[in-house]
Amino acid sequence: MKIARVQGYRNRQSLVKICFIAIVIIFIYRAFSVTDIKANDIPLKAKASKNSEFSLVEKSIRGNILDRNNNLLAINLIHKKINLDPMIIQEEYIDLLADALEMPRMDFREQIIEKKINKRKYFIVKEKLKVNDPILKNIAELQKKRSKVCFKTSKNPTITLIDKAKKIIGMKPSAKEMIEVNKCARQRIAGVAIESGGFRYYPKKDSIAPLIGKTNSENIGVFGIESEYDQYLAGINGVKRLADNKDNSNIYYDAEIIKKFKQGEDLKLTIDSDIQFHVFNAIKEQAEFHEADSAAAIVLSPNGEILALANYPSTNPNNHQSYSADDYRNRVFSDKTEPGSTMKPFTMLLALDKGVITATDDELIDVKNRVGNIPPDKKYFEMTIQQILEKSHNLGTVMVAENIENEEFYDTWEKLGFGRSLGVMPGTENSGVLRHFSNWGLADKRSLSFGHGPMNTNLAQLARAYLVFANDGALPSLKLLKDDNKNESITQVFTPESTQRISQILDSVASDNGSGYRAVIDGYSVAGKTGTAEMVIDGQYNKDGAKRTYFVGYSPADKPKYIMAVRLDYPKKCFVSWDPTMRNRCEGSNSASMAFKKPWKEYSLMILK
Repeated sequence: MKIARVQGYRNRQSLVKICFIAIVIIFIYRAFSVTDIKANDIPLKAKASKNSEFSLVEKSIRGNILDRNNNLLAINLIHKKINLDPMIIQEEYIDLLADALEMPRMDFREQIIEKKINKRKYFIVKEKLKVNDPILKNIAELQKKRSKVCFKTSKNPTITLIDKAKKIIGMKPSAKEMIEVNKCARQRIAGVAIESGGFRYYPKKDSIAPLIGKTNSENIGVFGIESEYDQYLAGINGVKRLADNKDNSNIYYDAEIIKKFKQGEDLKLTIDSDIQFHVFNAIKEQAEFHEADSAAAIVLSPNGEILALANYPSTNPNNHQSYSADDYRNRVFSDKTEPGSTMKPFTMLLALDKGVITATDDELIDVKNRVGNIPPDKKYFEMTIQQILEKSHNLGTVMVAENIENEEFYDTWEKLGFGRSLGVMPGTENSGVLRHFSNWGLADKRSLSFGHGPMNTNLAQLARAYLVFANDGALPSLKLLKDDNKNESITQVFTPESTQRISQILDSVASDNGSGYRAVIDGYSVAGKTGTAEMVIDGQYNKDGAKRTYFVGYSPADKPKYIMAVRLDYPKKCFVSWDPTMRNRCEGSNSASMAFKKPWKEYSLMILK
């Protein structure tokens, strides 16, 4: 049977062949030129290359802070936090999630609704969870579940053959509206992540907070040691750029170091955390007992190492619910004050070195006549140097100072370090003032001899000056970092012979005959000096009894192992020694001396041997 061809068959067959060949040619062309296609005016090749590159930040871990015995003072601890994306959490899971978080369902639902209204995609619902917290287990179990979730979704309408053809040849298909449909499926919970993080923890809490300081939410030091040495503790975050490697088919990603990673360094301090604990508790107890506004203390070893540095009031740096900058105030370094009678031993040292006095038991100083605005007390008429220091006698000290030149006073006080930074915590320290002798008036030298007038100082400078009694008249630098010998320098200020003689006298000051009788520790020799200074408020001395009381002492008296300076600010309740109920005006003898004694009394069996 012969098949008849339809009219025009060859023409239609040729047309189909031509169209097929044209489609194949277009397809081949597009296959080779696909990398030149642009999306948002960016070639796909460039966009693909860009998408294959990304930066990776390698976060450094902050260094620890340790005391001289390797006890931790600041450390990074690992904690967990639960981060939610309220925009994608399914409705069916909200109540289940509230139960897992151990939160009231209604309260939690209100929080999620509020976050959705504000379009918040980042919601830390729980933080600082311990790794064994039951909430973490609840969340992990919830993430394993699959529940039926119904949701609305949009989809494209069916694509016609004509639209497919247009897409193949590079033409834009005709625009059509999306179709919204309901869909249900069994899904796991979305928008819930358990993240790990680190937080700064301070094991010694309030006993050392003003010295150590704290970090902020960005893990940057904002107070104390954390701030002063932040560049060493923080380290450096590393940055790497990962990109596809065209030259090596075996390695797809090639890491390029943009910023080199550096781990935070540990800091080892000279602080002894045991001594620190007892000193802090002592000044806290005595400040509260004497109703003082604040208190501060520092303990040094003979070589200038700071063994304890305590301030009150203080705070627990692990408590992030409350904050007061005053609780982190390092009063030992930041407060410049007049040190009062604690300076009298240096006046006597200078006078002894210059041959103005002999400080022997038979040498008598006339204290019958008024000098300037300092009247006689009509109780003593002639006094030995020992009596002047024991009774903290202003007129006796001034009578000695009258025979010393202004320049000699200034040069010696400068050698003792007054008016200059200690270089230990430059960002915290107020270095005080020592006015040049060329600007002194007639009364300045007299007032300087007993710790007033053209000078003020911080408590750390005052304590350091007393190191001459532990170093035969020489003065070492203060050190806060263990094994830090960068600032090793010793200045000879007084002769060993003069220093030894005045030290013997200071031993009697801390006795039943001296003003420091309340600093006596049974079974141990203590030497030191009391001090009392009216507080300067609004540029003038306060006449309402606002005072600072001091005691600076050391033990043992002959070869000191520990030097301690204590200051109480405006104590308001003091008592006479023979009657605990009888009130008396507050001075260094009945307040600061007690604060000096307290930590050593508690700790003496261990350290004063």
